[in-house]
Amino acid sequence: MTETADWWATGISDIGPGVIRFHGYAIEELIGAVSFPQMIWLMVRGELPTARQASLLEQTLVAGVDHGPQAPSIAATRMAASCGLALNNAIATGVNLLGDVHGGAGQQCLEMLYELRATVDLGTSPEAAARELVASYKARQAYIPGFGHRWHPRDPRRDPLIKAVEDAVADGTVEGRHLEVALALETVLAEGSKPIPMNVDGATATIYAELGLPAELARGFFIVSRSVGLLAHAREQQLEGRRIKGPIPRGVIPTYIGHPPRSLQPE
Repeated sequence: MTETADWWATGISDIGPGVIRFHGYAIEELIGAVSFPQMIWLMVRGELPTARQASLLEQTLVAGVDHGPQAPSIAATRMAASCGLALNNAIATGVNLLGDVHGGAGQQCLEMLYELRATVDLGTSPEAAARELVASYKARQAYIPGFGHRWHPRDPRRDPLIKAVEDAVADGTVEGRHLEVALALETVLAEGSKPIPMNVDGATATIYAELGLPAELARGFFIVSRSVGLLAHAREQQLEGRRIKGPIPRGVIPTYIGHPPRSLQPE
């Protein structure tokens, strides 16, 4: 029995007859006493956050909730719902699209900010480190994660999130070391003919870096956030009632670029 009990040993949840505890806290004490962002933090970090830490996390979760059917995860969720899938299946369809290209920029940017900060800590100025990084990405013809947006000349989510970090620096909640390199990188990217401002992934990554969170959690938190949008769109699609809604309207025929008509019969 001991071997069986140890098979799924966990330090997160302590569940028994009449007992539900998370990291030692009884659920009956948590209900009504902590917010959902505080609960998320407790579950993944093992301790309750301060009110300011929870506020920063909450703002990142609000920012990433939805970006309309232009986002592949939202569109896929709606298509799944129109095919008669239940809400959980439709949401899972959208979540499964959140990979390195769509949904992974926050994690990639957070990793980049940590590397950039480490370079600065070795004695390089933030601007010099940022220019070196930009040059390396240009040499590889790679996108710099967390900057630029295919829809927004300036992502409307950037300013309130960065303002939240600046306020947190001012009141001593965070140190501002990663904010410094993020803004230095944005400054360097603004020096060209077409500025490339920070987007929501860069702004949330800056907050996560200041909070000292592991890079993998950036994607995890984005998935938690975006799942709310997936739920809303799946439900709306269910209520719309249209069946088997594909990626384009029925009247639009995809452009064919293959062989011209041909026959199996010899000429």
